[in-house]
Amino acid sequence: MADLKQHTLIKAQERLRDQVGHALRAALIAGELRPGNVYSAPGLAAELGVSATPVREAMLDLAREGLVEPVRNKGFRITEVSERDLDQYTELRQLIEVPTIGAVTQIATEAQLEALRPVAEEIVTSAREHDLIGYLEADRRFHLSLLALAGNERLVETVGDLRKRSRLYGLTGLDEAGLLVASAEEHHELLDAMLAGDPAVAEEIMRRHLGHVRSLWAKGRKEPVAGAKVRGGRTPSRGRTA
Repeated sequence: MADLKQHTLIKAQERLRDQVGHALRAALIAGELRPGNVYSAPGLAAELGVSATPVREAMLDLAREGLVEPVRNKGFRITEVSERDLDQYTELRQLIEVPTIGAVTQIATEAQLEALRPVAEEIVTSAREHDLIGYLEADRRFHLSLLALAGNERLVETVGDLRKRSRLYGLTGLDEAGLLVASAEEHHELLDAMLAGDPAVAEEIMRRHLGHVRSLWAKGRKEPVAGAKVRGGRTPSRGRTA
C-alpha cells in the first residue's frame, strides 16, 4: 500500500510539472517571458500559485530543449535566438522536410494522409479562434506525424528539436494582425497535393510553407510585446496568455 501511495504521489507531481511547463510555454509564446531576462523559480511559483519545485523541474525540462538556460544562484534566463539562428533552423528544416515530403507522397496511403485532415483543420480553427497554444500543438502534431510516415524516428526527433529551438517570436502580434490563418490553410493545400500523388508540387508547397513561416518570424519580432506576468497557465485567448 505504501508503494501505491508513493506511485500516486509521483504521478501527481509529474502532472503538476507538466501543467507548470504548459503555463511557461504559453508565457514564452505570448512574450510574457522575455528573451534575455532572468526569472527565479520562487518568483514564477508565486505568480502561478504553486511551490518552487515543479517550476524548477519544468524549467529544467525547458533548458534541455534549449529554451532557457540556468543562471547560478539566480534562476533561468530565457534563451535569445538571433536572426541568424532562425535562418539556420529554417535551412535545416528545408533540407530535411522538403525531400522527405516528396518521398512520403510516393509511399503514403490515402487513408494515412486523410487521417491528418482533421489535424490540418484544427490548425486553421485554432488560428481563427486565436488559440495560440492549440495552434502550435496542432501544427507540431501535423508536421511530425506526416514526417513519421517516412519511417525514420531519428529524423522526426531532429525536426522536433529544431521546432522547439525555433519557437515563434511575436506570435501574439501576428495573431492580432490576422496573419496566422493563411499559413494555417497551407496545411490543407499540402495534403491535397500529396493525395494527388504529385511529389514535386508537394515539395514546393512545403518549401514555400517553411519560407512563409520564417517571414512570419521576421514580422513577429518587430511587433511590440505586451504583458509582464505569467498568469495561471490557461490557454491564451485573443493573443494573451490568460
